[in-house]
Amino acid sequence: MVRQLFVFFGICLVVIATTLPSAAQTATSWGDPDLQGIWTFRTVTPLQRPPELANKPTLTEEEAAAYQQAEVRRQNRDLIDSKEGGLNYAPESEGGVVPYNEFWYDRGTTVVASRRTSLIIDPPDGRLPAFAPEGERRAEEQREIGRQEQRGHPVANGPEDRGVGDRCLLGFNAGPPMLPGGYNQNVQIFQTPNHVVIYNEMIHNARIIPLDGISHHSLRQWSGDSRGRWDGDTLVVDTTNFLDETSLNGSSPAMHLVERFTRINGEMVNYEVTVDNPETWTRPWTAEVPLMLLDDQVPRMYEYACHEGNYSLATILRGARLEEIAAAGVAQQR
Repeated sequence: MVRQLFVFFGICLVVIATTLPSAAQTATSWGDPDLQGIWTFRTVTPLQRPPELANKPTLTEEEAAAYQQAEVRRQNRDLIDSKEGGLNYAPESEGGVVPYNEFWYDRGTTVVASRRTSLIIDPPDGRLPAFAPEGERRAEEQREIGRQEQRGHPVANGPEDRGVGDRCLLGFNAGPPMLPGGYNQNVQIFQTPNHVVIYNEMIHNARIIPLDGISHHSLRQWSGDSRGRWDGDTLVVDTTNFLDETSLNGSSPAMHLVERFTRINGEMVNYEVTVDNPETWTRPWTAEVPLMLLDDQVPRMYEYACHEGNYSLATILRGARLEEIAAAGVAQQR
């Protein structure tokens, strides 16, 4: 880990000293395609094609405008009636709580430029493949956890029962793979002749990816073991050896990712990722997400302090223990 930090900061110094702003160049000083910059992947285009848009891979301009307006309104947390519930939140009478108001979200307000109805481009129906038996078993476990929490009963025998987002191990959109969701949907890319760094704003995860052709090592990591190579103008990143699940629902240590980064123009990098996880899905699937150059006059990455003043995990565990004590007391009275 210490060695990785030295490599990361060394790369940052080289980048600052030897490169120009990303939007002004198409190649690095050593001749590789230039992917550097601070990019955002926020969009209201969903990962999967909504059932009501089945057999409709793209929207017209008018349909896209109407969809954007409806989706922004549908997701607006300020419009949720706490007593009635809605959009993944149970009513107050069933323990539902809307944790953040709309100010804190940064989901984006537009669909992708192609007006596709899903980020998934394969399978052609824009939907995730069917679950394999093990994938269905794990999905049902997660559904049951969700049902328990909707009833106000957290499933928490220990921290390991909570997701990687609750535990601040991985961001819920940082991946890998990077997929839109919620907020802090920014990523900065650094390059040197021998390394690429993909640095996500969410929980500040930095993947340091060697380009020297060395093989994968056997050490399992939360973000997997990534190796990169150039295929023409496209950076191809192959990632295996995950420690456990990532922020991607359904992932497992058996997941294998192939990510492809292609600079389209001064404002956009096309990010394409193929997910192969036979423990979860019956076939691989591919999604395509545009990375758009941040248009701020002074683009920057912001601090994400996931555990600073965050008492939720301890409170969830404490609440579960108190429920167990209360249940034991009722049993003794019987």
